[in-house]
Amino acid sequence: MEISENGDRITADLLVVGGGISGMTAAIEASELGKDAVLVEKEPFLGGRVARLNQYFPKLCPPICGLEINYRRLRFNERVKVMTLTTVEEVSGKRGDYEVKLTVHPRFINDNCTACEECEKVCEIEVSDDYNFGMNTRKAVYIRQMAYPPIYVADPDYVKDPKFKACVDACKYDAFDLDMQPRTVTVKAKGIIWATGWKPYDASKIDNLGFGKYENVITNVMMERLASVDGPTEGKITRPSDNGAITKIGFAQCAGSRDENHLPYCSGVCCAASMKHALYVREQYPEAEIHIFYIDVRTPGRLEDFYNRVDEDEKIFFHRGKAAEVREVPGSKNLIVAAENTLTGEISEMEVDMLVLATGMVPNTTDDKPPLDTQMDDWGFLLPDPISGIVGAGVACRPVEVAACVQDATGSVLKAIQAEERS
Repeated sequence: MEISENGDRITADLLVVGGGISGMTAAIEASELGKDAVLVEKEPFLGGRVARLNQYFPKLCPPICGLEINYRRLRFNERVKVMTLTTVEEVSGKRGDYEVKLTVHPRFINDNCTACEECEKVCEIEVSDDYNFGMNTRKAVYIRQMAYPPIYVADPDYVKDPKFKACVDACKYDAFDLDMQPRTVTVKAKGIIWATGWKPYDASKIDNLGFGKYENVITNVMMERLASVDGPTEGKITRPSDNGAITKIGFAQCAGSRDENHLPYCSGVCCAASMKHALYVREQYPEAEIHIFYIDVRTPGRLEDFYNRVDEDEKIFFHRGKAAEVREVPGSKNLIVAAENTLTGEISEMEVDMLVLATGMVPNTTDDKPPLDTQMDDWGFLLPDPISGIVGAGVACRPVEVAACVQDATGSVLKAIQAEERS
């Protein structure tokens, strides 16, 4: 890899866009094939959606293990250049000869940072934490669990606030640089892998299920954060309205998915994710009832055993029925879930403490479209594209679980190299 003296020009074999599990895997695998890769991520830290998980299914192990291994493989890897807070502005050229203009946004904290936490302790500025979907607040200077790079970042909206001076004064290592400015970096690359991941479908668009209207209706991604030790409740699953214990909880599958008014496709992972969440609840509340409302259960391949394990649990009940309406019970803030049996058309109702909506996966390419007129399907997923030569990886191509993302990312490296050789 060639890097200019001031760092504004880089020449590498591959540019990998997206620092989640797919992007990290692609960059690492490329390096082990002897290729130089530049890995760019728009957020302050790598990890993507996987970093927000409490556990993977079906083994129910924490993602920290897998992330730590990847971070270690990156930390001492001379063939991978990691650039966070970086966005792609322009791509020109053709397959085998790309020129990409990047913008590196300021962190306002330099490499002197030791993550000693002193700046965060004295910070008086608290803002809504979008990492936890607004369920709590964070400081204007912050770091995440298992962060890579392992240094703090300052919120650009508050670095000029007079209160922020206390954070700067608390630092013993001269790590703050509030004069940092955005800078442009040009990358020359032979291939591009687009691994920009996904976002959850906006549940507020589903007007019949009560999200945003009733406090005790949350989404599956919010549930994942509630169960996480670094989440808003430090891992304790409670009702949002009163922090109360769970006695009876509902899960509404296909919330907005397989619906021509919202997402017409199945995201493939939501059934298994809700089963995982049901087991989270069973662990914390052994006597609680869990009710899963479904159109049909989709747990293909090796996930069938996971479904059988959950289905055999005496406290977990599966109900064939698509949630059609949610009402709040006055006073208790419990919820009435009305579901329509997809075979008989009959409507049943059930009262629960809390309802979790299984919203689908939307590729980030719907908002941040890849360059060079890369081909996409009607829903924003990348298609194989021999013309632009840009190779998709992970959920940028289709909705899949973590293991499939890793496999897909490995394959994307071979595709990118083959595309380069054919150019």
